[in-house]
Amino acid sequence: MSEVISSADFQSKVLDADKPVLVDFFATWCGPCRMLAPVLEEVAAEVAGRAYVYKVDIDQSPDLAGRYGVSSVPTLIAFENGQVKKQTLGAQPKQNLLAMLG
Repeated sequence: MSEVISSADFQSKVLDADKPVLVDFFATWCGPCRMLAPVLEEVAAEVAGRAYVYKVDIDQSPDLAGRYGVSSVPTLIAFENGQVKKQTLGAQPKQNLLAMLG
């Protein structure tokens, strides 16, 4: 299951991670975000052990949304070694999400 993280644990969970990380910037009121949720869970299960999948609620962590230029949700950002590697906007099929990590 993908864990919802906040500004407080973003550094340790994402930027200092020892594996690639996919972060879903979402909002509870966002329809496409709700559609993406089960796909994200499948991805998290498939990459378990070789990558991490987290979610950031932009209403709870607006500082992170601002830092990464998130103006629409869902926005998905892949991080590796603390750096942004890939970014996409909108609900995506599972293969696209897996490709972001690979």
